[in-house]
Amino acid sequence: MKTVKRESRRDFLKAAGLTAGGLFIGFNWSSCDSPKVEVLSTEQVLANAKNFNAYLSIAPSGDVVIYSPNPELGQNIKTSFPMVVAEELDADWSKVRVLQANLDTEKYDRQLTGGSGAMPHSWERLRKAGATAKYVLVAAAAKAWNVSAEEISVENGIISHKGSGKSGHFGEFVGEAAQMETPEEVILKDKKDFKIIGTPVKNVDAREIYTGKPLFGLDFYREGMKNAMVQRAPFGMKIKSVEDGAARAVAGVTDVVRFNNSVAVVGDSTWPLLKAKKLLRVEYEPDGTVESTADHDRIFQDLIANGKAEVRREDGNVKSAFANAAKVVSAEYQCPFLAHSPMEPENFFAHVQGDRCELIGPTQTPDRARQTAAQILGIPAENVTVEITRLGGGFGRRLRADFVEEAVHISKAINAPVKLTWSREDELTGGAYRPAVRYRFEAALDEGGTMIGYKLRGVGMNAGNSTRENNFPSGAVDNLLIENINYDSSITTNAWRAPITNFLAYAEQSFLDEVALEAGKDPVAFRLELLDRAKNNPVGRLGYDVDRMIGVVKTAAEKSNWGQNPNVKQGFSVYFSHRSYVAQVADIEMEGGSPVLKKITAVTDCGMVVNPTGANHQVRGGIVDGMGHAMYTNLTFENGVPKQRNYDLYRLIRMKEVPEIETHFVDSGYDPTGLGEPALPPTGGAIANAIFAATGRRLRSQPFIEQKEFSDVKLEIRRS
Repeated sequence: MKTVKRESRRDFLKAAGLTAGGLFIGFNWSSCDSPKVEVLSTEQVLANAKNFNAYLSIAPSGDVVIYSPNPELGQNIKTSFPMVVAEELDADWSKVRVLQANLDTEKYDRQLTGGSGAMPHSWERLRKAGATAKYVLVAAAAKAWNVSAEEISVENGIISHKGSGKSGHFGEFVGEAAQMETPEEVILKDKKDFKIIGTPVKNVDAREIYTGKPLFGLDFYREGMKNAMVQRAPFGMKIKSVEDGAARAVAGVTDVVRFNNSVAVVGDSTWPLLKAKKLLRVEYEPDGTVESTADHDRIFQDLIANGKAEVRREDGNVKSAFANAAKVVSAEYQCPFLAHSPMEPENFFAHVQGDRCELIGPTQTPDRARQTAAQILGIPAENVTVEITRLGGGFGRRLRADFVEEAVHISKAINAPVKLTWSREDELTGGAYRPAVRYRFEAALDEGGTMIGYKLRGVGMNAGNSTRENNFPSGAVDNLLIENINYDSSITTNAWRAPITNFLAYAEQSFLDEVALEAGKDPVAFRLELLDRAKNNPVGRLGYDVDRMIGVVKTAAEKSNWGQNPNVKQGFSVYFSHRSYVAQVADIEMEGGSPVLKKITAVTDCGMVVNPTGANHQVRGGIVDGMGHAMYTNLTFENGVPKQRNYDLYRLIRMKEVPEIETHFVDSGYDPTGLGEPALPPTGGAIANAIFAATGRRLRSQPFIEQKEFSDVKLEIRRS
């Protein structure tokens, strides 16, 4: 196994190549105002760093090092953040290096990954940090050359004065810049002058990932640490008794620890632990409701019909609109539980030493990890340190801290450092899942096919609010009612990529196609008609930007040649989530009597695209994720235990099942908005609507391949 050396803040200074006279700039991430930046010499950094929560360093060599605070799980933030800073700094990107920050709530604001919110939150802060650094470097050069700062230009890390012909790289001025006062306000670049932002830049960790350098939690190793794996009780059950003799007898097993409702086997490596865990004899007894999928289906059907609902939004007179409608369209849609399935299963390192605790591993919410450990140990949170490794995926699963909790309990029990590792079976059977949801939609049409009434009732499991009551088509319908019912389950659930909207978008967009058909209107024209009403005669609150949504709808129709080829059956879908807008068109052609999915065209408005390479990957990944889970994936329960324990039964999409994907981005002039999640929600609806266009079969539940309407339809996928 490979050894990972822990880097302290002092180690970071060394890694940055700083020597006496180096420039180290702290900037405040938590305020949109121009940061009140202090420029510190390297001798002052540790003593004065408390008032700052992020750092940009420049070495005398001219190298620029950015300390990135947010956990990186594949959303490319560790590359995009430095690009923004380097842009305003006018740095030479080839001389920029990035280091992952550890948890520091005094220095960092919103040090987490979730909700596609990192870039929208930090965009202006990052720009001002780079611009402030540039300001003091220019001031230092102006003083050294005895010229006006206004006459100095900066490009690719080189500071120049055309009149005198003098020039020098950043590192030559860091000593003097460290003595400069920083401004209250800085001037940011005009976006038309960007040279780094908007250009394709490869992932800053790409080389390390390809060459196998330890970056991930599973890579972490420390001499003397123990390994652990855990047996967890089924949902709704508790441990009655444990027989662990056979497990303890396995060579390499050093201990068996029982805590809360779990049993951990501890040893020198994971291989004997996998064997020992299977030899545990654990007897369980009920501890509340023990649930099965058949129970959920029955409960959901009853609640959707008779449950007491919370009104989330009500516009106009819904009762009258439906009573006077020329036609009423109704349908119900349901989705199953899903696991998050990150490539890297959960793992974490913990070392409890008296009133202190050290944590190292992959987490989307490092402060939650710290708070969890502090609560378990009864110690102050400031006595817990958290070092963040790169995450091998998360999709919301690593927002939780249950795996951290387990590692802390075990380390405390054995009085030694321990690394906890989940198996793939643990991931699927002991995880926290996307909640199952059921929706009932109803639409009222007048004689002219105008939708005059709209009703949505959602029943979610541990979902809180299973609707997004201010999203489209809210605001576009005069009479609208949106209701929510929450069902509390013993099965743990969690945010899953694009929470709620990951299924709601499919259900809404499929239902809107049903309504368009009954109204005798083209699906795209029908949506544009609704959006026109939302723009010109909005009803109540609009939770979305109508013009941006219209923009992606029209562009997607244009780029996909919507309705122009009678041999291509198309399905349309558009959705707003996480501040961004994505429209998609799925193309299906009939070949040999079977529908063949050939292509998906996606148009995204996420504001300014910082890194086209990363943005393209995010959209494509979201589509593949959305398509795979809509078509193939299901998680069912029997007596509180998932029936699908590994990938032999838990069906994920395969590489050969990915069609051609064509991506386009709309530059709407806005600052960057979310991108890690918005491309997933529209995908299921686009494919389902295309399947209906090709076969006349309406799919109202996921996964598609398990629906009776799909039983005699063989959907194939081939690239055009």
